[in-house]
Amino acid sequence: MFISLLVYNDRMQNTRSWILVFGVLAILGWLAWSVIGVVGETTHNALQPMSDITGKLSTQVAEVLHPTPTVLPDPITIVNQVRSLARLETIQYSVEKVITAEVGQGTFGFLFGDRLLFVAHGIVIAGVDLAKLGPEDLWIKNEVLYVHLPPPEVFVATLDNEKSYVYDRDTGVLTHGYVDLETTARKAAEEEIMKAALEDGILEQARQNAENFLYRLLRDLKFPEVIFVETAPEE
Repeated sequence: MFISLLVYNDRMQNTRSWILVFGVLAILGWLAWSVIGVVGETTHNALQPMSDITGKLSTQVAEVLHPTPTVLPDPITIVNQVRSLARLETIQYSVEKVITAEVGQGTFGFLFGDRLLFVAHGIVIAGVDLAKLGPEDLWIKNEVLYVHLPPPEVFVATLDNEKSYVYDRDTGVLTHGYVDLETTARKAAEEEIMKAALEDGILEQARQNAENFLYRLLRDLKFPEVIFVETAPEE
C-alpha cells in the first residue's frame, strides 16, 4: 500500500512537472511571438523613413534627368505701338516643310558636328490692306463704279509652334550642340513656307477673293455695276 502511494505521488509529480514545462513553453512561445511582432513593426517603422528618403531621391533624380521647364514671365508689359488696321484677310495657307540644319559636317563631323531635322508647320495669310485705298481709287462713270484695289500682300507668315518640332538631332561626341542651330532652322522654315506660298500663287488668289468679297458688298450698297481695274485713271 505504501509503495503504491509512492508510485502514485511520483506520477503526480511527473505530470505536474510536464504541465509546468508545457506552461512555460507556451508562455515563452507567446512572448516570442509578441517580441517578433514588436520587432517587425519596429523594423518597418525604422525602415519607413529610409523608404521615404529613397522615394524622394528617385523623384529628384528623375527631375534632374527629365527637367520640367519653368516659365517666369516678367510682370511688366511695355506696349510700344498701337495702330488701327483695315486689313481684309482673304486667304490662308497651311504649309508643311522639312528643314535640315547642320554645322561642322566636315572630316571631324562625328566629333564637332551638329545636325538636326526640323518639321515645320506654318501659316501664311494674305489679303488686301484697305487702309491704302484712297478716294482716287474709286470713281463712277456712266453709272459704273470703278475700283482700283491696293496690291495684295502677305500679312502673316509664321510657324505653328504646337505642330512644329525637332524630329531628330545628331551631335558630335565632343560637343553639346550649337545653341542657335534650332533658331536658324526656324527662321529658314518661315522663309521657305512663305516662298512656297508665293510660288503657289497666294497673292493672286488673295486678290481674286478680295474682289469677289467687295463686289458682293458694293452691290448690296446699291451700286448697279462694279468693275475692278488694275490701274487708277490719270488725272
